Amino acid sequence: MRSTLLRNALGACAGLAMLCSCQPKKPAKRPNIIFIMTDDHTTRAMSCYDTSLIRTPNLDRLAREGMLFRNCFVTNAVCGPSRATILTGKYNHINGLTDNAKIFDSSQVIYPQLLHQAGYQTAMIGKWHLGSLPVGFDYYSILPNQGEYYQPDFIENGDTVREQGYVTDVITDKAIRFLEHRDKEKPYLLIYQHKAPHRNWMPAIRDLGIFDSVTFPEPPNLLDDFRDRGRASREQLMNISTDMWDAWDLKVAAADTLRAVEQRPARRTFKDSKGDDYKQANNKAEDLHRFFQVYNRLTPVEKEQWNKAYAGRVAEYNRLKPRGADLLRWKYQQYMRDYLSCVKAVDDNVGRLLKHLEATGELDNTIIVYTSDQGFFLGEHGFFDKRMMYEECYRMPLLVRYPPGIRPGSASDAFAMNVDFAPTLLDYAGVRVPADMQGRSLKPVLANNGQAPAGWRTATYYHYYEYPSWHMVKRHYGIRTARYKLIHFYNDIDEWELYDLQQDPHEMKNQYGNPAYAPVTDSLKQQLLALQQQYKDTNPSEK
Repeated sequence: MRSTLLRNALGACAGLAMLCSCQPKKPAKRPNIIFIMTDDHTTRAMSCYDTSLIRTPNLDRLAREGMLFRNCFVTNAVCGPSRATILTGKYNHINGLTDNAKIFDSSQVIYPQLLHQAGYQTAMIGKWHLGSLPVGFDYYSILPNQGEYYQPDFIENGDTVREQGYVTDVITDKAIRFLEHRDKEKPYLLIYQHKAPHRNWMPAIRDLGIFDSVTFPEPPNLLDDFRDRGRASREQLMNISTDMWDAWDLKVAAADTLRAVEQRPARRTFKDSKGDDYKQANNKAEDLHRFFQVYNRLTPVEKEQWNKAYAGRVAEYNRLKPRGADLLRWKYQQYMRDYLSCVKAVDDNVGRLLKHLEATGELDNTIIVYTSDQGFFLGEHGFFDKRMMYEECYRMPLLVRYPPGIRPGSASDAFAMNVDFAPTLLDYAGVRVPADMQGRSLKPVLANNGQAPAGWRTATYYHYYEYPSWHMVKRHYGIRTARYKLIHFYNDIDEWELYDLQQDPHEMKNQYGNPAYAPVTDSLKQQLLALQQQYKDTNPSEK
């Protein structure tokens, strides 16, 4: 009797198993994706990387609940080219956008199109900066060119609209609105990209003056004299001391001066866009007029608050009349106060977005990526801006939060690059990565607590083209390994720089030509050639 019951039970189980195996399996819920990118946000201005300048609690939360990459690098440290690489998964000599003067070829395959074809609802909101309009999105609302900090215009599915408010807030409003009205039956990709903290660093009205009482630590090489570097370091135009503009950058135009400018006859509008004459862009005679154009976007009430907030700075500048090293140090403090105020607004708005995701129950089913289009100089070598293959702008932040697949609080030293972002997101969505994408999916690193799998890259390759142009940084390409960096400046010069990052982390002493480093130099040149062949950049000096 007992054996009969057992046989019947086993038979029933077998039948049930057969029935279940015949039924179609419900596919696992695909993750939503939010790709957050700021403009010119260096790791030094994120407290999950460095606590010396600012606290960023919402970005820190992404790091605490996800993975922080310590060694993520850009292929070309300037806005448009980095964005093109991120979208295509290809270096700029392949995707065609080698500098900001070019227009992105929108007939190319980009990862949002592939996600859209795979059933994702797609949106692009914020800074685009690629010249052509977005393709492959159900919805887009983008800033024209660089965009404006106050009362920004947007190109929204082909129409231009002007919004009231501060750009970082408005972009977040639009992102949340998309999430509220999206098709809830589909997974989504939201590309949510900020203008901040791009030059000319205009804080939100609510944040004016918040750092006025803070004295920020100076980088150890703020007063760099470039003694042990070549022409490229000496001939650029991004020195805080000489190349920052009084009104546009430092906000030291007095209220009565601005009123006088306001009463002058209207002049042409300075367009910070593709194709601008770089000589005009570097012309300080445009300073007051250029600042007035952005200042005049403020409402009368905002202007009153602005003038009151900056009156103390203007008075101090006129009273001290700093010169030489004192002027550099004074400018550095003002630069930090404005730049970090813009960063604070970004962090606040990332917090708003996270709060919305929590409230709707979508937070843990959403891959959240935070990065910037490159790093940025915050006074290192006396510089602002980016472009050079030096660590401060070559390194970019990368945080990824996704609880189902990433251990909270993990960190990785594996070499990542912005060319990897597209393959990574496609991989997580279960979409085949095109064979011609040159990056590698970071999913094995993310899934393995930050450990690189066997055969992972041990060096990164860089190529910058935009010369002569803004800031006059010479064309160069190079290789970085765990310890060394080799850079070749070309075009109107032929100079090499070699840095031992272990002995010289601030890149102050060029070791190229030092006999003690000859074996290292030879090895790096061989590795550099191999990377150029791998990435099909086999005639780089001709680009």
